[in-house]
Amino acid sequence: MRTDSLFYKVFQTLPGTFFELLEENSQLAQNYNFKAVELKELAKRTDGVFLPKRDGDPIYFVEVQFQKDEDLYYRLMQEVFVYL
Repeated sequence: MRTDSLFYKVFQTLPGTFFELLEENSQLAQNYNFKAVELKELAKRTDGVFLPKRDGDPIYFVEVQFQKDEDLYYRLMQEVFVYL
C-alpha cells in the first residue's frame, strides 16, 4: 500500500481524530468505515476515505502532505471524481 502509513494507522486506529481535526464531534467516526481505496483505472490509491455507514452522510477523502505539492488540489479532485 502506497499511502501515508503513519496517518493511515492513526485514522484506522483512532478515527475520531480526523473529525477532531475538522472541529467536529469525534463520535461521528462511529458512522464511518475508514479505508484506503484503490482507483484501478489510474492505478492510484487515496490516502484514505471515510465511507459512511448510513445513507445521506458525507464521504470524507483524506490526503496527507508533508511537502509542497503544486498539483495537490488537481490530483485530489481527480481521485475524488474517479472514485465517484
